[in-house]
Amino acid sequence: MDTVGFLEIVKAIEAAVKRLKPNVIYTHHANDLNIDHAIVHRAVLTACRPLPGSSVRSIYAFETLSSTEWEPAGLGRQFQPTRFVDISNSLDAKMGAMRAYGEEMRPFPHPRSPEAIEALARFRGAQSGLLAAEAFVVVREIT
Repeated sequence: MDTVGFLEIVKAIEAAVKRLKPNVIYTHHANDLNIDHAIVHRAVLTACRPLPGSSVRSIYAFETLSSTEWEPAGLGRQFQPTRFVDISNSLDAKMGAMRAYGEEMRPFPHPRSPEAIEALARFRGAQSGLLAAEAFVVVREIT
């Protein structure tokens, strides 16, 4: 993504938003260590400015293991979830989907291992009184 012009990325997102008219957008956390994730986050915010007539009512940032948690401590930019979604009944499906992501998976104790992914879902669940959860940062929410 760092070899593509930023405006080109924004225009591609704007075109998709115009075509699909989503109410909710999920994007990477702004301070992921992965530069592609940071670029996409910024491009989503630019493409989804809160203009009159916009279909986008909510933007949520998700965490990506082996990228989000590697932001250096002490900068005050770490992922601090403000929204939790119960995935107790769909955790098995999530784990199956992650296995299909084969080339990106690693053996434990890597953060992108099946064991670490399930542990994070269980931890986010424990944070919110659930068996398993996905956590998000609310970037924008218009109600």
